[in-house]
Amino acid sequence: MAALSYSSSKPISSSYQALNYRLLLLLTLLPLTVAFFAFILQWQGGLIDPLLSSPDPFQFPGMDYPGSNSRPHRRSVSDCVDVLGQSRSPAFPYFKDWNFEFGSNLRPKICIVSSTAAGLQQILPWIFYHKVIGVSTFFLFVEGKAASPVVSKVLESIPGVEVIYRTKELEEQQAKSRIWNETWLAKFFYKPCNHELFVKQTLNMEMAIVMSRDAGMDWIIHLDTDELIHPSSARQYSVRQLLADLPEDVDMVVFPNYESCVERDDIIEPFTEVSMFKKNFDHLPIEAYLGNYRRAIRGNPNYFLTYGNGKAAARIQDHLRPHGAHRWHNYMKAPKEIKLDEAAVLHYTYTKFSDLTSRRDRCGCKPTKEDVKKCFMLEFDRAAFIIASTATEEEMLRWYRHHVVWTNKALNLKLLKRGILTRIYTPMAIIQGLRESGVFGSVLQSAQTLSKDKFLSSVESSNFSSVDKQIGVKESQATARRILDINDNFSGGSAIPPLSPPVPDDFHIGIS
Repeated sequence: MAALSYSSSKPISSSYQALNYRLLLLLTLLPLTVAFFAFILQWQGGLIDPLLSSPDPFQFPGMDYPGSNSRPHRRSVSDCVDVLGQSRSPAFPYFKDWNFEFGSNLRPKICIVSSTAAGLQQILPWIFYHKVIGVSTFFLFVEGKAASPVVSKVLESIPGVEVIYRTKELEEQQAKSRIWNETWLAKFFYKPCNHELFVKQTLNMEMAIVMSRDAGMDWIIHLDTDELIHPSSARQYSVRQLLADLPEDVDMVVFPNYESCVERDDIIEPFTEVSMFKKNFDHLPIEAYLGNYRRAIRGNPNYFLTYGNGKAAARIQDHLRPHGAHRWHNYMKAPKEIKLDEAAVLHYTYTKFSDLTSRRDRCGCKPTKEDVKKCFMLEFDRAAFIIASTATEEEMLRWYRHHVVWTNKALNLKLLKRGILTRIYTPMAIIQGLRESGVFGSVLQSAQTLSKDKFLSSVESSNFSSVDKQIGVKESQATARRILDINDNFSGGSAIPPLSPPVPDDFHIGIS
């Protein structure tokens, strides 16, 4: 009986084994089949990017890395693409339509006004990053390198970008502004360097208000091209959604600024190489701010190297006017203002060692303690100008490493844990995605409206260095007008300049 029982169970065991083999085979083939179909669905056919296959392309001036040695031979497309960081492999295909035609029905419509002398390497990522997060229109008042024929030709080719040149006609038009007959900006008149730039920015903002109304904009923001909006609290990381969610009676929104903290002295592209930022006082508990103040300043004059009072967005409405580069105001009422609790403006300041000399070259001020007070509003800018004007390059680099570069990893980690410093990667990822998907290469390709011979001729005849040196040195006609005192019931006081964050003495509280 025992033998019979054993013999009858053997076929049953064999059938179980066959079933197990089938199940194992099914589990093996199923994920392979799914992966195969996914590959078929995502395959783009191996199309060749026309930019990479162009027979004899060129590189635009203003895109070379600072400090790099110029080459005598003509640059290839791969050089131009590499400068803007484009990868050979396709990524983020939804960025391929670099026109960003999202439709005219999306509200609110947001515009940015900026006064810039930067090159394409900085301006292109800045523009398209803000396009990604919901900005539709840009009013660029250009000078220096940004106003050169080849750079401005690229900017003019971008949909939604309005390029305004600092011509004699523009200065004459701004010389008729009512601002010159009012007192709120008067204390910044007739002063060089940063003060002249501050007045120029304010006049440009005034013109941009009129242009934004004509363009049907709902909000206007003033930013420099070394600043990125960081709408961290908004759904879908959208500044449009952030402003759409505000109450209708809000007139102005303040974005507190975070300041970049570079960890190396050889940064080339700040937007994709800098991830550590120092938080604004407004986003910190007062105990944390005061308790870590001395550690955070690292021997510098203030908590931030430069300004700490943020930037603002204003709702387009009647009687709107600028109130300096950092705020907006209204001739007929005191605007209702709110300050955002999470969203910020990321300020990439002094991120490159070459920033020391470039700022020095734009100002004809004498490098003395008394003279720099007339030229610069903030203490660190004054100290940086003096060291850049009097020290050797080796001494400047040593000073830069000591005052700007965050090389103490133990201190960095401590301040990160205490919330003074923070890591922010989203802008870096967006800009890198734009590059890898060929957006910037597409812009350059579309800007080739001139023949190659005419283009090269315009490159050779352009004197970029002489244009750059004129910035901040030549007094414009607009700064030569007479000031008349008038009564303004809603003046809001003097225009708000760049201000340093508060110091412990402002709180009358002892710190550890």
